Amino acid sequence: MNGLPSVERAIAIFSRFPGIGKKSAGRMIYHLLRYGERDIEQLLQALQNLRDRVKTCRICHNLAEGDICWVCNDKKRDRSLLCVLEEPSDLMAFEKAGFFKGTYHVLGGRLNPLDDVGPEQLNMSSLEKRLLSGEIKELVIATNPTVEGEATAHFVAQLANSSGSKVTRLAYGLPMGGELEYLDESTLYQALTGRREF
Repeated sequence: MNGLPSVERAIAIFSRFPGIGKKSAGRMIYHLLRYGERDIEQLLQALQNLRDRVKTCRICHNLAEGDICWVCNDKKRDRSLLCVLEEPSDLMAFEKAGFFKGTYHVLGGRLNPLDDVGPEQLNMSSLEKRLLSGEIKELVIATNPTVEGEATAHFVAQLANSSGSKVTRLAYGLPMGGELEYLDESTLYQALTGRREF
């Protein structure tokens, strides 16, 4: 403790972010303090906007600043091609790469019985409704290549099999245990183009 509880609390909060340790968090806090009130006010406003404006899309569960996200609003998307992802950050990785022209479904996590995360805690029922609508011709499973991601992929494949949709999985070549949001565009492109029947 350095005798500045407000600084220590801010550092503790910032260090909760993925990839940010106490040292990095401290540098961020001291930067904000050094450059003054304007930067702090901008940060506060940005955080308030996150809290007040950003919700989840009622169709795909992506992040949205309204009822429906920009992907679901895009009339040029191939609605017969649906990619199932764990998190909105995975969707952003696909969108950044710019080659996928279908739609998405964000599960909001992955199956993990050890942490009490079952199908009921994920966006599985809305996925099942989308599959049963008859609009989806191909379902691309793009869960992370982890043990939990594979278990989730198998569960999603079972859901899709009853709908008559073709089920594919991202090709391996993705590092086992890796996260989609940290892959470069080339690796993600190769994995998507090399997808296979599941």
